[in-house]
Amino acid sequence: MLYRFFFRVIFTKLDPEFAHELVVTVLRALSAMGLIRAGKPRDSSSIIGLQFENRLGMAAGFDKNGILIKPLHALGFGHVEIGTVTPLPQPGNPKPRLFRLPKNRSLINRMGFNNEGAVAVAARISKLRESNTRLPVIGVNIGKNKLTTQEHAADDYGFAAMTLAPVADYIVVNVSSPNTAGLRDLQQVKELQPILSAVLSEAGTVPVLLKIAPDLADADIEAIAALVVELKLAGIVATNTTIARDQLDSESNTDQSGGLSGKVLAERSTEVLKLIRKLLPSQMTVISVGGVFGKADYTARISLGADLVQGYTGFVYEGPFWAKRLTAQ
Repeated sequence: MLYRFFFRVIFTKLDPEFAHELVVTVLRALSAMGLIRAGKPRDSSSIIGLQFENRLGMAAGFDKNGILIKPLHALGFGHVEIGTVTPLPQPGNPKPRLFRLPKNRSLINRMGFNNEGAVAVAARISKLRESNTRLPVIGVNIGKNKLTTQEHAADDYGFAAMTLAPVADYIVVNVSSPNTAGLRDLQQVKELQPILSAVLSEAGTVPVLLKIAPDLADADIEAIAALVVELKLAGIVATNTTIARDQLDSESNTDQSGGLSGKVLAERSTEVLKLIRKLLPSQMTVISVGGVFGKADYTARISLGADLVQGYTGFVYEGPFWAKRLTAQ
């Protein structure tokens, strides 16, 4: 209740990206001072050959550069997927590029893969691992640079995988963000095959998953799932943000371009989860993300076949104890 009051009275009056950076600063400071720290694991699950303290993770996008892994672990997340990380650093799209839709319990972002680049991020995670502190499972979400043409996309993904796989517990190939021009075209099987092959070649024994968009037709999802099985990936992350706006109630910023996340994504994300679970062998991993807010959402995704669940917007709206509430026994 206190967080919701604070969010309503203070955070909603701040620019969303500035508010995010403020939260980042506070979390890093609290972690550095030892005021927040991970508790003893209450549960443990072996998935994709990794040991997860619980099945809830922070989705990619919240921690783009791997600076919040310890604080997010302390707040109750069993895994943290950082990124999207590109081979070279890039500033992302012009501001403003993050918008709240509180009536819809949603966010719109067009960040554009703003990050410090693969080399810097890899060095940071390597240093963190050398500290010998207990860490969550660390996933790294990778993408191509904005200026890289589609013809050379596989090179970008291969370089990112080569650089980051040595420090990652798993790799996620992101070809589904709506905020880099032409990126979603890479979800076509013909374009996707060389990208996934390049990543698999560089990742070695590190599990590789593919993140897909909710806006794909079911037939396209079926074709992608068949390719994932053929290439023997570890699984699929479903889903990214949506470009659809048809389910939004009217309020400010609903006309902004970018990827929509939040409550309105729950229905389609659940549909895609059900479809993918039917298409993939049981031993392949499905991570469900999109529209997860309450404990009922979390448990429902697992009951429908998700091996892991991720959130981002739910954490923003529900507050710092969100992960612990969802994973409480």
